[in-house]
Amino acid sequence: MRSLCLRSRTTSSSSLPPPSRTPRGLSGSLTERIFESSAAAIAKWDPESPSPRARVASVFLEDRAEALRFLQCVHDLRQELNSLVSESPGSEMLLLGQRSMQTAMKRLQKELYRALSADAACSDPESVSARLSGSVRMDDGGSGGEGLPLPPTAMMDLRSIVECMISSGYAKECIAIYTVVRKLIVDKAIRRLGVEKLSVSQVNAMDWEVLEVKVKLWLDAVKVAMTSLFTGERILCDHSFFASDSLGELCFAEICGDGAARLFKFPEMIARRTKKSPEKIFCLLDMYAAISENWLEIESTFAFDSTAGVRSQALASLVRLGESVRAMLTEFKSTIHKDSSKSVVAGGGVHRLTVYTMDHLCRLADYGDTLADIVTEWTTPAKPSLPEEYFDGSDSDDEEAPAPAISLQVASLILVLLCKLDGKAEHYRDVSVSYLFLANNLQHIISKARASNLRYLLGEEWVARLVRKLRQFAENHERIAWGDVAASLPEDPRAAISPAEASERFRRFNARFEEACRREGTRVPADPKLREEMRASLERKVVRAYGEFYDAHWLTVGGETGGAMSIKYTPEDVGYYLASLFSGSPHSGSESSSSSSPSPSRPSAAFSAASLSPSPRWWNSRSH
Repeated sequence: MRSLCLRSRTTSSSSLPPPSRTPRGLSGSLTERIFESSAAAIAKWDPESPSPRARVASVFLEDRAEALRFLQCVHDLRQELNSLVSESPGSEMLLLGQRSMQTAMKRLQKELYRALSADAACSDPESVSARLSGSVRMDDGGSGGEGLPLPPTAMMDLRSIVECMISSGYAKECIAIYTVVRKLIVDKAIRRLGVEKLSVSQVNAMDWEVLEVKVKLWLDAVKVAMTSLFTGERILCDHSFFASDSLGELCFAEICGDGAARLFKFPEMIARRTKKSPEKIFCLLDMYAAISENWLEIESTFAFDSTAGVRSQALASLVRLGESVRAMLTEFKSTIHKDSSKSVVAGGGVHRLTVYTMDHLCRLADYGDTLADIVTEWTTPAKPSLPEEYFDGSDSDDEEAPAPAISLQVASLILVLLCKLDGKAEHYRDVSVSYLFLANNLQHIISKARASNLRYLLGEEWVARLVRKLRQFAENHERIAWGDVAASLPEDPRAAISPAEASERFRRFNARFEEACRREGTRVPADPKLREEMRASLERKVVRAYGEFYDAHWLTVGGETGGAMSIKYTPEDVGYYLASLFSGSPHSGSESSSSSSPSPSRPSAAFSAASLSPSPRWWNSRSH
């Protein structure tokens, strides 16, 4: 028969005195009455008794007052047994008390199983989360606070049962029931969250589309697990085993250790499985962010030495994800650099490489904090290898705070793109189109940066420098494409000249203006804002000068033989044609004279690629 009480020594059966009936002086004593009343109360709830109520019902659910009396009887019986074992170890009363204690422990084991299993319905992740958000936390038997996964009454019952069993010498049985029941519940919840037990070979054999679905499930699972499931189990263990931290630690490690390790192993397997394809970087960033954002919870929830393996696995996944992300950023830069197609975009439009690069960078910028954490310890691009003006707003030698690593990395990626664009511009035979190509692509980069989180990573001054460069490109394009038109007019449009010379100037303007309109009809800037800025600039430089020349000489030219035929456009006509040209749609209105009028049209939307090794030459090569 199992001894239920602590003994100061052990003796062989042959040395024990023959059993005596009742120790002298105990007959009719308080001890006898306690034994009798406790035995009667305990027998009433003997789970092996013929009584259907005792076999099926729960003393804690039936009558809480009686449940408290039951626990008090066990407590009183234990105290009397501890006294009696030293005074009369072979007495019949001691044997009777031990049998009653065994019966009580069987009942409490059943009650413990019921109390722990009753929470199985709450193992649903949403239910756990709801409970944790609005439950009451109890410490030292009191109430107040938040975070318990069970109602206060159930928590009090659970702690009472656990403490009663442990103090009665049934810690082993208590731990066995507790861990088996709760581990089943936790493992079931993890499976319901979509976290499977997968091997490295299984992950490697899966298609990426399947893994993407599993990653999404994992992201949801981590959130629920760290805010509800594991946290709730830690709270439950801490509360239930309040009187014994070591037993609570043991139970928690047994219940959650395997599931948590499996949960945090998955990102490492994905990181090792994922090729360096830049498009797959976002799944890794999502997983990195999920672990990073929950890191404090991971450290506090799994703070025990027995759960150090969970922390180590989470950290290993975090490190591996960071390594893979850095490798993918390097591959992304290489992808830009290796673009080798030499065909050109019709009309100097936005190159597909620019669209692809900026779309990718804009998505990356949404992970600014996560990326900043990943690249902090990464070797940043050497500043001397980049144009000084690219990072510095002036030529001042004053020492400035270094740019964040993430800003340098993103800026270096864009610089690689700019250098490639500079090389692709060389493939245009018409220099004016090469400048328009650079202006269109730079405008796309600026617009994307301003409309995304890139503006926070790169800063307003960085954008302002690109805007200044954009204006230089636009001015160079305008100077080459429309310079002959402006040069057909005298420097002083109102200066007195002969009617014959004025007539020649009109004819020269007509020819050059029509040629420019026909040529530039397929080279209109892609961005509406840039288009309007170019139109306004030409309005100032061409239409205004032509208007002054027209006002000064149309009457004198009209009197000459054939002079009237040399005046094909009024200033209003010129302004209208330019407006139509830069509206991005073909002119379809009536002509202002018998001669054919310019017919601007939209630039082609075709995209192609070319190649040039990145070089800082881009920054200064096309300024003039």
